[in-house]
Amino acid sequence: MPPIHIAVVDDETLFRKGIKMIFDRIDEVEVVLEAGNGQELLDRLHQSPNTPDVLLIDLNMPVLDGIETTKILQKMHPDLKIVILSSYFRKAFVVNMIELGAASYLPKNASPEDVLTTIKEVFSKGFSYNDQVMEFIRENMIQKTKEKASFGAELTGRELEILTLICHQHTAAEIAEKLFISPRTVEGHRNNLLQKFNCRNTAGLVVYALQHELVPFSPQF
Repeated sequence: MPPIHIAVVDDETLFRKGIKMIFDRIDEVEVVLEAGNGQELLDRLHQSPNTPDVLLIDLNMPVLDGIETTKILQKMHPDLKIVILSSYFRKAFVVNMIELGAASYLPKNASPEDVLTTIKEVFSKGFSYNDQVMEFIRENMIQKTKEKASFGAELTGRELEILTLICHQHTAAEIAEKLFISPRTVEGHRNNLLQKFNCRNTAGLVVYALQHELVPFSPQF
């Protein structure tokens, strides 16, 4: 299996090189792109022959910070999976970035093992939220008064099954095996759900489903 291609975007050169040095020893991942800010990342994405699968992005950067970079990437490169790796690990930052479409959010003091696990889960499942991030999402759900999806009743039984399994972090292959259908059929249902909820990726789909109580919140997510 080819390695997962990674981009590291951080204005701290020492931090970027440290991440690359760690990943250079691991066959499962490969750093194919580095950038010191969001604008440099966007420029290099157009120039690089190797498109990354997962981006590790800091929030606080000059020229173009992680927030604006994420907004642009969601429009220009919605298939790229974004992991925020930041020293700002408070609920307001985490919830905001998850709602913008980040597939995961980790503190900068996370262990290399946690970062690697997150990258692999984001690559295979589309998102990876640890217990603390899920708690932030739950608290945000309680604080906000949101209307339920006006078209929530239009979900078919099969779509609701698949949506629930997606929220429980099952891959397309695992869902297909559980429901005795093909992975291609699962992807078809997932794409239909993305269109119904106007979400750009699986991470956005999960947050939307939880916030609108289409799938009950569970600490096991």
